[in-house]
Amino acid sequence: MEFNLKLGMSAEVEKIVTENDTASAFGSGKVLVFATPMMIGIMENAALKAVDLHLPEEHATVGIHLDVKHMAATPVGMKVKAKAELIEINGKKLKFKVEAFDEKEKIGEGYHTRYIINIPKFLENTKQK
Repeated sequence: MEFNLKLGMSAEVEKIVTENDTASAFGSGKVLVFATPMMIGIMENAALKAVDLHLPEEHATVGIHLDVKHMAATPVGMKVKAKAELIEINGKKLKFKVEAFDEKEKIGEGYHTRYIINIPKFLENTKQK
């Protein structure tokens, strides 16, 4: 099956940091700052939004690899934004450059790989576990 994806496809996701988004809430630290797992989540969401709407019915992408660094802390109440750009297509494997920013500076960067799946087949295989 051919997928209508092109290098350079991109998307952005924004959110305001709440106490539920903090390292303290995630159990990944004791500080009330934007948690690394939350930053990774919005990076993944930006990558998904860049391509999933362009896939055929019953298809989606799932995350399979992350290589990111969290470079700066963001306080509760500040807006954060994640950007993802499709930089490589290798069959069903898609590689994205991802970045995250708060209102002051870049807070994270790296690469994220997603894989195109057929949703019913994927779910059926998962049920077989």
